Amino acid sequence: MTPSDEFAELEQRGFGRRVGFGRSPALLVVDFLQAFTDPTSALGAAVDDEISAVNRLLDSAHESSVPVFFSSISYSEVDLGDAGVWLRKIGGLAALRANTPEVAQDPRLHVDAGDALIVKKYASCFFGTDLQSRLQFRRIDTLVVAGCSTSGCVRATVVDACQLGLHAIVAREAVADRSGRAHRQSLIDIEMKYGDVRSVEQISTYFAQGDQRISE
Repeated sequence: MTPSDEFAELEQRGFGRRVGFGRSPALLVVDFLQAFTDPTSALGAAVDDEISAVNRLLDSAHESSVPVFFSSISYSEVDLGDAGVWLRKIGGLAALRANTPEVAQDPRLHVDAGDALIVKKYASCFFGTDLQSRLQFRRIDTLVVAGCSTSGCVRATVVDACQLGLHAIVAREAVADRSGRAHRQSLIDIEMKYGDVRSVEQISTYFAQGDQRISE
C-alpha cells in the first residue's frame, strides 16, 4: 500500500478531519531558544527559514492584538534534579541552565514587550505550567503552535491542547526539527489525529479577521 493509499483509507475511516479555527486565538512559539536555534549546539538545528516564518506570524499577531506566548525550558537545581529522568534520555538538556544565554529566546524573534513567557521542565507547554489557566482567563479557544521540535515539544503541546478542548493549529512553515523524517511524520500524525496543519498565510489571514472571526 502506498502512503497516499494509506492516508485515503484512514480518511475514509474518519481520521484527518478538520478541527478548524475558533473565534479567539493565541499564538504559542515553542522553545525557539538559542540552544535550539544554534546549529553548533548539541540541541540545535539550522532554523533560519522557520524563524522568518515565525516572525511573519508574530507581526500578524501583534498587529491583530492576538495574545502571544513564548516558552522556554530552564533548569535551576544544581544537580539538574528538576530535569528528572528526561536528562538520562537527552544529555544535551544539561545546557539549559536558568539565567544562561542558552535558555534565552533567539534574538532574531520579533518579541513584543506585552508577550508572555511560559517556563517549563518537560516537553508539553502545559505540563507543570500555568498556560491553561492563562488561556482560560483570556477565553482562548484556538492555540496556534509554532517552534521546535515538531516531533517533541510541539507535538506534545498539540496533543495536550486537543485533550484540553482547544482548536490546535500548527503553522506548517514555522515548525522545525533536527530530523527531517521525524518532522514530516509528526505533521502527518498531528493532521491525522490531534489538530490542523495550516500555512502561515492562512493563519495570518485568520488573525487579521479580528472580531469578524467565525468558528469553522
